[in-house]
Amino acid sequence: MIPDKRLEELIIDQKATFLSRDPGTIRSVDFERYCLHAQIAVISGIRRSGKSTLMRQFADRYDDFYYINFDDERLFDFELADFSQLMIVFNKVHPGVRVLFIDEIQMVSGWERFIRRIHDEGYKIFLTGSNARLLGTELSTHLTGRYAKIELYPFAFNELLAFRQIDHRELTVKKKAELLGAFDDYLKNGGFPEFLKYRDTEFLKRTYDDILFRDIITRFGIRETKAFRQLVNYIFSNLTKEASYHSLMTAVHLRSPMSVRTYIGYLDESYLIFELLKYDRSLKKQYANPKKIYVIDNGMRNAVSFCSSADSGRLLENLVFIELRRRGTGLFYYRRKHECDFILEDHGVLLSAIQVCFDLNDENREREVNGLLESMKDLGIEQGMILTYNQDDVIRTDEGLEIFVVPVWRWLLEEPVPHHR
Repeated sequence: MIPDKRLEELIIDQKATFLSRDPGTIRSVDFERYCLHAQIAVISGIRRSGKSTLMRQFADRYDDFYYINFDDERLFDFELADFSQLMIVFNKVHPGVRVLFIDEIQMVSGWERFIRRIHDEGYKIFLTGSNARLLGTELSTHLTGRYAKIELYPFAFNELLAFRQIDHRELTVKKKAELLGAFDDYLKNGGFPEFLKYRDTEFLKRTYDDILFRDIITRFGIRETKAFRQLVNYIFSNLTKEASYHSLMTAVHLRSPMSVRTYIGYLDESYLIFELLKYDRSLKKQYANPKKIYVIDNGMRNAVSFCSSADSGRLLENLVFIELRRRGTGLFYYRRKHECDFILEDHGVLLSAIQVCFDLNDENREREVNGLLESMKDLGIEQGMILTYNQDDVIRTDEGLEIFVVPVWRWLLEEPVPHHR
């Protein structure tokens, strides 16, 4: 148990540090929605994506609050039994406060029991965490119906423009040139807020290494560390490509496909990579088929693995995938004779099909259009779109179908960007 005096000093110190934090670029979140309802607001996402900064933005909407960050070596020995002591110290320092902000809650085993108790006592609670499984399992088991989840990613394009103070509402020729320059930067360097502020590539490499070593290798006791790192590097180098667990096992010389499956599960839980399943009406076949694998951020990918000019199309596809994830869209890819990059669904209803192509030209036009049309006809989808770097067109088929060719940068700005799922 931490002595009361030391815990009090730590709480005061942490809150002062928290309040001194720059509120930063306001994120595209419905703040009023999460502040007005009584549910626990859970902010989850990859390390350094801005979860604590978003929490700071929420804190500005309250006159007073309690704050604690468990990703602090001074709280290494904090246990479930210490929460009662923590609340006593909180009430001593700031009597009568009913709002609680907690960073990196998953660092304390059994946290969900404490959160459930004080929520039932009427506290408004905001939590952050960097592990999808640890948060998701405990929330669904112990806090069903008591929470609303905000999945936070690195900056969306509209947030990057706000960060760079570029107004995109009236596109003059000069403004469009500035916007396209910002999009080129976004496509290559991604949206991690701290990297965009300081432009230090080492930040992206350190974040990547922290996730691999602190969040995965150490936490899960991985012994095949060399093969594990080779697996992650291989995935980052080959983003958006189809792969099976067996092919990945062979590529990096792991012992079994099950090891690959387990490791990819860890990477997914840490928001570092994401698997995309092939659409099939049979759930069994969905899981058995090869997956396409995407990574959290183009900038991180380019910082930790080899990249070339030929990667532009894959970076564009990866960017679109992350944006669709950010919007909470259900996603698959589709392949029969041809491939369609994304099938969008909502609660089992197929909504639209999207193809991503950096440049639609005479060499690839037939392939890209046929992949889109095949998925639309097979699945009964009426809406089709090809997202490109900067082309704008409408393709009308003999069957009466319309395919809209849209620049990715414009699509990013025309659509809403919700952070909840």
